[in-house]
Amino acid sequence: MTTHREPLSSVLETVGETPLVRVHASPDEAPVYAKLESFNPGASIKDRIGKYMLERMLEDGTLPEGGTVIEPTAGNTGIGIAVAAGQLDVEAVFVVPERFSLEKQQLMRALGATVVNTPTEDGMGGAIDRAHELAEEVDDAVVPQQFSNPLNTEAHYETTGPEIYDALDGEVGAIVAGCGTAGTLMGIARYALEQDSETYVAAVEPAGSLYSTVLGEDAEEDPYKTEGIGTHDPTTNELFDPELVDEVIQIPDENAHAEVQRLAGEEGHLVASSAAAASLAARDVAERIRDGEIDAPHDSVATIFPDSSERYLSKGIYGDFESWEG
Repeated sequence: MTTHREPLSSVLETVGETPLVRVHASPDEAPVYAKLESFNPGASIKDRIGKYMLERMLEDGTLPEGGTVIEPTAGNTGIGIAVAAGQLDVEAVFVVPERFSLEKQQLMRALGATVVNTPTEDGMGGAIDRAHELAEEVDDAVVPQQFSNPLNTEAHYETTGPEIYDALDGEVGAIVAGCGTAGTLMGIARYALEQDSETYVAAVEPAGSLYSTVLGEDAEEDPYKTEGIGTHDPTTNELFDPELVDEVIQIPDENAHAEVQRLAGEEGHLVASSAAAASLAARDVAERIRDGEIDAPHDSVATIFPDSSERYLSKGIYGDFESWEG
């Protein structure tokens, strides 16, 4: 976690170095540890790519000084980029499908960004198309495109992965993380496999998502409520590299919703459905390591809790499952 022992000059200096905390429901023989990304200043893991991508793009001239970043996003990436853009004197415009969290959109606007909504039924594909249309209309505008930009993966290879390994003294048996853009898992997995090529890597998606089809598995496409991970069109998720993944674990919405509430009530984690799905999948992997079904180099599992449940209160995340809007 960011040190309290000396003053810092910018909020950007507080990005990263988040705590790694034991998930108590995991087996003692193969404990699960979760990276609590809500400790970032914008309260999600996307602060990492917001800072990293903008700084690299300014350095190499891809983004002109004083230019405009236009990004299709479900919300957290927008907040992360907006935090960085405000400190780096860059304008920010975000294209967001209507159904996504109102709290996230309000925070993007509070950070000085412009939010453009697209129809829910057009999905992220529609948001991506609209972002590129806007970029053609604005001078010095670029679309970082988190779904295909290698800097997304690189940010986690350079920061999140090493932080996990430092905290666990390099003794990591498996990496389990949700896939939205897939940048988080791909970056950490690349780093992990360089440390030990036998490290077990599992991607997490909601039931109804189609990442598992990339690994040649049968999956039925259905709507899902879990927000921030999963895909209905893997062709738009260009960062996902199946060569780095041992399996894709699907978590039904009902299970994720119940785990959101368990994590809060039993362990004090105020996290959202993507973190809950990761928790369940990581515990499943840990139990299989304990039982000898997975041969991992160490008896431990690291996962990611990407953000806070506070961004989803308006959707009834702590109510009953039927009333949860997702």
